[in-house]
Amino acid sequence: MASTDTTPVENAGSVEAGLDALETTVGGRTPFRQTFTQKILPPIAAIALVLVVWSLLTPTVDNPTKLPSPGAVAAEFKNSWLEGELLGYIWTSVSRGLLGFLLALAIGTPLGLLVARVKFVRAAIGPVLSGLQSLPSVAWVPPAVIWLGLDNKMMYAVILLGAVPSIANGLVAGIDQVPPLFLRAGRSMGATGLNNARHIVMPAALPGYLAGLKQGWAFSWRSLMAAEIIAPSPDLGIGLGALLEYGRNASSMAMVFEAIFLILFVGIAIELLVFNPLERRVLRNRGLLVKG
Repeated sequence: MASTDTTPVENAGSVEAGLDALETTVGGRTPFRQTFTQKILPPIAAIALVLVVWSLLTPTVDNPTKLPSPGAVAAEFKNSWLEGELLGYIWTSVSRGLLGFLLALAIGTPLGLLVARVKFVRAAIGPVLSGLQSLPSVAWVPPAVIWLGLDNKMMYAVILLGAVPSIANGLVAGIDQVPPLFLRAGRSMGATGLNNARHIVMPAALPGYLAGLKQGWAFSWRSLMAAEIIAPSPDLGIGLGALLEYGRNASSMAMVFEAIFLILFVGIAIELLVFNPLERRVLRNRGLLVKG
């Protein structure tokens, strides 16, 4: 009679094979029908619902200028496009916002590392960074105008004051969540100083750092819109915030809605094209994203 006993090595191999099978994802391209129903159809349905409700509400308003119809807003978009100004509105604000965010990234990252790794610095300016993060960015516009005047330096100063604390605090939070074992392992392999920060601390703190970057961009964009609304100037060009303010001054709700939709569009586009892919890549590299 043949023996059915298995050795511990064989049992371990079976368990390992089973675990590998659990972690294996099904390959192949996702069917278009599934992609359409799960990712494309829901936002289309939501936009259609908003347009229907909007169209039904427009006739009920006593003053049509307070709530323009979707057609009136579409006509405003068409006029801006035909006059060659629509892309200019977007580029003026997006170029400022991205440059300001990159400057904030260059300042906030080393600042976050310094606060996270040096106890004296954390005790000295850690609470200040948290306080600055909670301060509305619009509060910085008047002093920035007085100090720097109506030019691009004022815009970038407001962006930096709004975004740097968020980026630094996000990195500090990410570093605080790094397991001490990682740091000890890095030191045992000779990773100290900048090498430790580059090869151990930053990769391990990446999820928290990425959350800080997303929040930093949101603060950059909001700060820029506040600056453009409060301190518009023809010499600075017409950005989306200035377009919103000009629409208010002209009592043109169609122009106001145009500016609001463009501001929303840029925010969604940056999220979908930049931060979502980064986040998915980080999660996938850590085994937290099974599919997609």
